[in-house]
Amino acid sequence: MEKKKELETRLIHGEYDRKKHYGSLTPPLYQTSTFTFDSAQQGEARFAGNESGYIYSRLGNPTVTILEKAIADLEEAEEGIAFASGMAAVSSVLLALVRTGDHILVSEGVYGCTYGLLQLVEDRYGIEHDFIDMSEEETVRQQIKPNTKVLYVETPINPTMKLVDLEMVIKVAKEMGVVVVVDNTFSSPYLQQPLKMGADVVIHSATKYICGHGDVIAGLAAGKADFVQQVRATTLKDIGGVMAPFDAWLLLRGLKTLSVRMDRHCLNASDLFRKLKDHPRVKKIVYPGDSSYEHYDLAQKQMKQPGGLITFEVEGGKEEAQEMMNHLKMIQVAVSLGDAETLIQHPASMTHAVIPPEKRMEMGITESMLRLSVGLENVNDIWEDLAQALNAAAGKLSTSS
Repeated sequence: MEKKKELETRLIHGEYDRKKHYGSLTPPLYQTSTFTFDSAQQGEARFAGNESGYIYSRLGNPTVTILEKAIADLEEAEEGIAFASGMAAVSSVLLALVRTGDHILVSEGVYGCTYGLLQLVEDRYGIEHDFIDMSEEETVRQQIKPNTKVLYVETPINPTMKLVDLEMVIKVAKEMGVVVVVDNTFSSPYLQQPLKMGADVVIHSATKYICGHGDVIAGLAAGKADFVQQVRATTLKDIGGVMAPFDAWLLLRGLKTLSVRMDRHCLNASDLFRKLKDHPRVKKIVYPGDSSYEHYDLAQKQMKQPGGLITFEVEGGKEEAQEMMNHLKMIQVAVSLGDAETLIQHPASMTHAVIPPEKRMEMGITESMLRLSVGLENVNDIWEDLAQALNAAAGKLSTSS
């Protein structure tokens, strides 16, 4: 058996078979909504599942298939599946796993729209959920109910950067017959591979690091073939959150540089963390690469590198945080992450605004918190912009008071 290539090599070559596509070096773009049949009988056979082949791009497309094979390979899954957005991936996976009366156990913090989805399905369809601190094994064990079907985890958690011990929660879930779904967006397959630790399903907002260029909205998931095929035939096909072929083509292009981009994101973030930590206007900073961080050992165990995201709090509250953002010149005030550009946002009023204030505080999302997605620019230029904005905001606020 041929030795499996290293991940950096597989990002470029993957499972793409050039011989099947006329020797095209890069995967072709099949920009079509439908596919013709050689005969009426062939059309019948494909709809009946008696013959393989493409029918309609909502049901499958060759460019999308190449991407799905790529994410399966990178996450070491049996099969991958693509969606029109990260939230289409989250909703399709969860709705395929639960029904009325079931319960989902969730890490204590999640993306704001995931929170909104969980609330919606509980209010309208009677699918319960609870948020818990998953730091202790006994707590996780005690919070799993007889009707718990899914344990849903973000790690690092958005935006607090708290970590969950995947090996621990997966062990407990397996003992109690609960499916483990991990949102791996913040790490990408390059830094963390939950399926290798025993998770059942991994999800990505491919909009972020997998794309890397801020020009695609997309989602991906990977897991066992039978489950992925169930999702493909039900919640993806019938709800319709399918990925467009052109978006898949762009993501395949982005994947080729994922390793070199992630290395640069992490290198820049590590340098900025050290500088921000010493700035007098920063009262708290959270970064998995901080040796004094409570989850530092866990980050070393389950992540290849600490990632490209930093969460920090400025002295004061919402006004001080927004004032600092308004003084930035190069860094862009925008939600999302993983782009070549450095981005900053205020979670309490932006990505997590849908979460009630008291619940945000329980999750650790304060009014003075900012989330920095470190880009690929020269790190000295990023720091210069951060430092001048912190200082300018402090000066303006002190003058106005």
